Amino acid sequence: MSLKSSDVILITGGTGSFGSAVIERLIDFDLREIRIFSRDEKKQEDMRIKYKKKNLKFYIGDCRDYSSIKSAMNGVDLVFSAAALKQVPVCEFYPLEAVQTNILGTNNTLNAAIECGVKKVVVLSTDKAVYPINAMGMSKGLMEKVAIAKATSISSNNTLITVTRYGNVMGSRGSVIPLFIDQCQKNEPITITDPEMTRFMMSLNEAIDLVFFAFSNGGQGDLFVQKSPAATIEDLAETIKDIFESSSEIKIIGTRHGEKLYESLLSREEFLKAKDMGRFYKVQSDKRDLNYSLYFSEGHESKTLSGEYTSHNTERLSKPELKKLLLSLDFVRKALGA
Repeated sequence: MSLKSSDVILITGGTGSFGSAVIERLIDFDLREIRIFSRDEKKQEDMRIKYKKKNLKFYIGDCRDYSSIKSAMNGVDLVFSAAALKQVPVCEFYPLEAVQTNILGTNNTLNAAIECGVKKVVVLSTDKAVYPINAMGMSKGLMEKVAIAKATSISSNNTLITVTRYGNVMGSRGSVIPLFIDQCQKNEPITITDPEMTRFMMSLNEAIDLVFFAFSNGGQGDLFVQKSPAATIEDLAETIKDIFESSSEIKIIGTRHGEKLYESLLSREEFLKAKDMGRFYKVQSDKRDLNYSLYFSEGHESKTLSGEYTSHNTERLSKPELKKLLLSLDFVRKALGA
């Protein structure tokens, strides 16, 4: 990713899992400012103490409040829009809270970015936005629609808006891996929902690679996903049990509120028009407008890609491959040394 010493970057939800990881990647760049925008004063203070960098600036605020996000946006060149409510059970019980943060909060962020002349915004989404069955996925799906619709209504010479969508990030807030590790260490039953349930396996660093790729290669309204392997929940639990040499039993508790058997990164319709870019797929935004009559007799040309891209049909990790991947993660190695 090409950055200049004069650049100012704003990360909304900057004290979350993504924000914390992207700071590790950016902290040694010669940047004018990295702005952390979030509601969590404790985590901001922890970051301030940890890094002690003069160009790392902290803004207490909430993207639900337009004046709050607008005040942090002045003079910004690049925005990573990562503020979100993302725990599925929480959003099931409080769906309007998900609407307020994920949809309206993102809309506020985009409007503030456009008003302040920000060059680029990368909006972070989730595989749960594809064929959504839960409130979190539905709110993220509408968030994507808001971002892409806004992108198509403005010139690329103004603020450029792209969207990234990624699967399960190992070790992020709400991830099941830290839970399984904790259960192993306490010799408690490892609670899994459905043994055949599959999830994409992506590290935080890979999520950052995806966002940086979108920043460097995105056009107005483009959506990017990264190809990722997957594993079953049963294999994941058994592999973690093996790594920690645990005698914990594996207990099947049934699916939680709004859980899917597998996740999709691209729908059938998106996969049909996706461009294969090696590690990534790009889906260009639909440039059509409300003049529907122009498309009654002529549609889009079909391509050779078919089906959809899901955690059931992607590369499936074997247990040895999954073990190697897990042992490469800092938080797993740290837990082993605890």
